[in-house]
Amino acid sequence: MTSIRRYLLRTLAIALTVTGGMAVTAAYLITNHELEEILDTQLSLHSRIVAGQLDPSATVDDYARLASRMGLPQHPAQLYRDGIAVPVNSSDSGSKLYHEEELKLVLGFWNADGSPKLLGSKWNDAGPFPKPLEEGFRWESYNGHRWRVFSMFDFASDTWISMGLRGSFHDEVVERITWNNLLPMLFLLPLLLWLMNRIIRKGVAPIQALSSQVQGRSARDLSKIDNPVPQELNGLRQSLNDFIARLKETLERERRFTADAAHELRTPLAALRIHLDNAQAGEQQSLQKAYVGVERLQRVVEQLLILARLDQVAATPPTTIDLYPIIAELVAEMWPIAEERGQHLKLKGLTRLNVSADEVELGILFRNLLDNALRYTPQGGHVEVELALWEGAPQLIVRDTGPGLPEYMLDKVTERFRRASGQGITGSGLGLSIVSELVQRQRAILTLANREFSGLEVSVRWTPLKSHQTALIERPE
Repeated sequence: MTSIRRYLLRTLAIALTVTGGMAVTAAYLITNHELEEILDTQLSLHSRIVAGQLDPSATVDDYARLASRMGLPQHPAQLYRDGIAVPVNSSDSGSKLYHEEELKLVLGFWNADGSPKLLGSKWNDAGPFPKPLEEGFRWESYNGHRWRVFSMFDFASDTWISMGLRGSFHDEVVERITWNNLLPMLFLLPLLLWLMNRIIRKGVAPIQALSSQVQGRSARDLSKIDNPVPQELNGLRQSLNDFIARLKETLERERRFTADAAHELRTPLAALRIHLDNAQAGEQQSLQKAYVGVERLQRVVEQLLILARLDQVAATPPTTIDLYPIIAELVAEMWPIAEERGQHLKLKGLTRLNVSADEVELGILFRNLLDNALRYTPQGGHVEVELALWEGAPQLIVRDTGPGLPEYMLDKVTERFRRASGQGITGSGLGLSIVSELVQRQRAILTLANREFSGLEVSVRWTPLKSHQTALIERPE
């Protein structure tokens, strides 16, 4: 992708050129129209003045004298009698060209029947200029040139009067005005481009500075970007800081996870090696202890894999699912384990309860809750699973009759590898951490509380849905 500076400079240069061209074109059209109106006014005004000076009783000699005054060098005026040109004595006229543009302005007179009476200098070069047919303005072509002509009929002298201006004069004036507008723009365009380049360079400098700040950082520098930036870059800086914060949190979690996992695996591996060494020495009970150690190690690895997968995979969009069939299937799956331990496992509450969650994550969540409850419930104890609605919110509750938790541990037991001490139960300390992670991904609420006499009650509450189809059941123990 091209740079922002080059894009802005190129785009603005094109825009400036196009708008300049449009401005010049508009100026040309407006000048052409306005100048035509001004010159038309001049033609009509001077024609009226000439008409006012005509003497109704003027003789041929009077017109001859006027013709001698209207003549120009090499372009004498021509007097006509009965439509035939007659010589004019211009020796006393001293015809003189005061300005070259005089050749482009001509005056002519015609009789009422349209025959020429007196025609100015340029209107005789290729025969008499075309006679007027009606009053007003018209464009007339004569001798290879276009003429803007105003004609009027003077009733007092019974004469047609026409005054014409050659079109090239009009065009030259328009072109001069247009060029006078265009040339300053052409001279200023390089300066404007240079100024725009300087302004754009200064405008994008904060972006380059921000980029340099990020690029120049070491891999371990995860501090916030606090350098001042323009208002337009505040959002970008905040987004970068948020990303750095998330990255820092992720790396910290990975570092802590790696350290905790290494610490948690070191103990069972060391114990397993001791038991295997003792078994090699002939101690038979050490094999059973080693087997228990392998089971614990296997469970730790499985839980670690689940946590690693949750950390790496983004949360999937939740769907509306019925909670009961999933819970019922998992309860039935864990039933033999509870029976083997002499525990009483019961499912009660609603037989239909819709929640907004991911089905796979929901299964992992409940399996860890139920496994944790069965693990800490003594032989002959009770584990109760209930599906309910609490103020319209779907809720899953798991109760056990185990030892419960010290009050100070209720808020900390969901931390990774955090277990209550002195319980004599093997575990990885990751079960409730997985539950807490999944609850956050599903935007639910996890609550842990000790029961009144003995045991722990864990509840997961989801966001209320618009409608629920529910039915109440009570399962026997």
